[in-house]
Amino acid sequence: MPAGDEPESRRVVVTGLGPVSSIGTGIAEFSASLRAGRSGAAGIRSFDPAGFPYSYAAEVPDFCAEKLLRGLDPQDWGRSSQFAAAAARLAADDAGLDTGRIAAGRFGVVMGTTSGESQVVEALTSQAVAGGGCQAFAPDALARLPAARLAHAASEELGAAGPSVTLANACSASNYAIGYGYDLLTSGEADIVAAGGADSVCRWAHAGFYRLGALSERACAPFDRDRTGILTAEGGVVLILEALGHAQSRGARIYAEVLGYGLNCDARHMVAPDAESIAGCMRAAHHNAGVTARDVDYICAHGTGTVSNDRAEADAVRQVFGEHAPPVSSIKSMLGHAMGAASGFGAVAAVLAIADGFLPPTINWDSRDPLFPWLDPVPNRARTAEVRIAQNDGFAFGGNNCITIFGAFR
Repeated sequence: MPAGDEPESRRVVVTGLGPVSSIGTGIAEFSASLRAGRSGAAGIRSFDPAGFPYSYAAEVPDFCAEKLLRGLDPQDWGRSSQFAAAAARLAADDAGLDTGRIAAGRFGVVMGTTSGESQVVEALTSQAVAGGGCQAFAPDALARLPAARLAHAASEELGAAGPSVTLANACSASNYAIGYGYDLLTSGEADIVAAGGADSVCRWAHAGFYRLGALSERACAPFDRDRTGILTAEGGVVLILEALGHAQSRGARIYAEVLGYGLNCDARHMVAPDAESIAGCMRAAHHNAGVTARDVDYICAHGTGTVSNDRAEADAVRQVFGEHAPPVSSIKSMLGHAMGAASGFGAVAAVLAIADGFLPPTINWDSRDPLFPWLDPVPNRARTAEVRIAQNDGFAFGGNNCITIFGAFR
C-alpha cells in the first residue's frame, strides 16, 4: 500500500457500469430493459442453426464495435475481445474517467470468460476440416485466438498499464474478476480496476448444452415449476471499481460499495451443482463482507433455469437464510446465460438495485415449484424496493462458486 494511504481510503466502490447485452448496450438502455422485463431471446444469427431442434439464443443485436471503440481497430480483434473492450469503454465513460489523466500503471483490468474467442476457434476448426489441417489456418485468425486478449483489448482501449488478467472460471468468471479487482484495490496495488467478462454465442457451446439436456427451446424460466433450461447468450460487461480515496479525490459519482466476496470449489462433479458447497460459499461471502444473512435485502440469483441448478441454489438459500430469505430473481430469464459475462451482468443488476431502488424481475415465471414454495422470484414485473445490501450469485461447472456482496455507500 502506498505510503500515507489510509485503510479507509482503500474501501472499494463502483463508479462506472458498462453492459453490452441482448437487452441493451449502455447502462441507460440496460437498466430500462431490466425494469421493463424485456427479453433478448430471438432466432440465432451468429451461425446457421439448421439441424438444431432448438434455435433460439440471446445475441447482442446489431453490435457495431466501430461505434463504441476509440482506441482499437475492431478488425484486429475477435468478437469476445470487442465485447470486452466496448464494455470497458462504456463503463469508463459512465464513470467519467479521463483516461489520459489516470496513472496508467495504477489502472488494472480483469476479465472473465468461459470460451474466450469461441468464434475464432470455430473459424479455425472449419479451415482445418475443409482440408490442409493446421497448415490451412489463417495467420490473422491465429493472432486473434488467445483468450488472454480479452483483458488485453480492454487494457489497450483504456490505456491501462496495470495488471491485465483474463480468468477462465466459466459461468462464475466475472465474479472472480470482481473479487480479483477488489483484492488489487484493497492491497494498494491499483487505484482503478475495470472488472467483468465477455463471451460470444457459438455453435459448439450451443450444441454442448443441447446434448447435456440443459437447453430451453425458446424461453428461460428460472425457478418456475416447468422450467426447461438455459438460453445461450453473449455480451460483455465491465464495472469500474475504484479505491474510495481515489474516487473521492476526483469527485466521482458512487453507485455502491463492494463489501467483499466468497469463493470455493467443491470439485465433486463436472456439471452437477452442490447445494452444500453453494451454501458454504454464501456464508464465506457474508463473513468476508462483514454482513449476516439477515442483512441481505436481495439476491441476484445464478438462476439458470435448469431443474438441477435452480433447485441447488434454492436449497442453499434455504440452508443459509432459513425462514427469512429475501427476494431472489434471475436476470437470465431476460438476457439469457452469457457464460463468462453472466455474473458480471448480475453484479450490474445488483448495483442498480441498490442505486435505483428496484428489483429486476424473473420473467417467463408461471407456476410455483412445490419443492421451494417459499421462494420469492419477483415474478414477471420489477418491484420498487429499498436495497441496502445485495448478494450476486455465480456458480460454474467444476464446482467453481463465487459470490460478490454489494452495499449502499455510506
